[in-house]
Amino acid sequence: MGENKNVYSEEVKRKVIEMKLSKKYTNKQIMEKCGIRNVSQIKRWMKWFRDGEEHRLSQPIGKQYSFGKGPEELSEIDQLKRQVKHLKIKNEILKKVPGNRRELVPEVVIELVESLKEVYAVSMICDCIGVPRSTYYRWLQKSWEPTELEQQIIDICKTLKYRVGHRMVKKILKEDHHISVNRLTVQRIMQKYNIQCRVKPKRKSKIAGESKCIVPNLLEQNFKADRPNQKWVTDITYLNFGESTMYLSSIMDLYNNEIVAYRVSHNQEVDLVLETLKAACNGRETKGLILHSDQGSQYTSYAFQELAEEKGIITSMSRKGNCFDNAVIESFHSTIKSEEFYTHQKARLTNSIVLEKVESYMYYYNYIRPFSKLNCLSPVQFRAKAA
Repeated sequence: MGENKNVYSEEVKRKVIEMKLSKKYTNKQIMEKCGIRNVSQIKRWMKWFRDGEEHRLSQPIGKQYSFGKGPEELSEIDQLKRQVKHLKIKNEILKKVPGNRRELVPEVVIELVESLKEVYAVSMICDCIGVPRSTYYRWLQKSWEPTELEQQIIDICKTLKYRVGHRMVKKILKEDHHISVNRLTVQRIMQKYNIQCRVKPKRKSKIAGESKCIVPNLLEQNFKADRPNQKWVTDITYLNFGESTMYLSSIMDLYNNEIVAYRVSHNQEVDLVLETLKAACNGRETKGLILHSDQGSQYTSYAFQELAEEKGIITSMSRKGNCFDNAVIESFHSTIKSEEFYTHQKARLTNSIVLEKVESYMYYYNYIRPFSKLNCLSPVQFRAKAA
């Protein structure tokens, strides 16, 4: 229940958010059930939740700070958690964009934003799909009425969850609606409204037949390093942007967040992480270095553990199912997808272009991209200046 002087406990705030997200209650019902006196409170808490500022739910009145100032007061771990959550939200939004994310027409943008704005901030949705918020509101004020044929095609694609191509839609129009239309006309309309058939991404499968070697978590979310080659973190992520799914293996130095090695492969077998580790160790002193990973079968394999031991490396592993134990490298992998692929991608790429984009981004990230924690220097610039 609401407390005196409009002060509400964190438990009440989270209950309100939970009820709001369920979409089963109106604001009036939520206010009555939880004792909320003003609907603006609900809107404010939902905004904090959508913007990844849940820490503000636990802060007392008078201790709130505006976005952009408060995060400096958070620990590095809390900042990383917020960054990971923010990037995951962006990726979740982008997954809901129909088709292959070609140029979005106003009708599709309006429908997408309207369907997501109860959960995510309009500004975040617009940022993810590359449409200025002012443009969205301008489009919203206009009338974008599809023709009768266009609406029928849109309804068919929606019903079938965007899983059929224009040939099947043409067949359904003829057999179920007794409408004969040229196949290319159907294709053009589907392209106009960005409702082409979605391609199901390949699942990331487990590697069978590998022995397991689990080691303790030595980092314990302490992502600070006093010198180069003291602490490394590594992980694998999928790149589902080309003709086939590829896998990116990266190793990062926590001293300056530099990517010391990476490899891209068409599979995620143990050889991928072995080649990445060999490249990282080339020309570097690694005796006593801590290398942290998750408990993926590639890292728990005897082959990987033996190579690490041969290089004088001490391995460390996250607790099972805890993504925050390896938040820095997971955040990097989310960043490369968000900045290099999701933001600029208009159509499915060839595998060779995906490789070129990864190589280009790695150079940009290491040599050009400034970091506030590195005094606005890039990782390589920071290392060179500290040498």
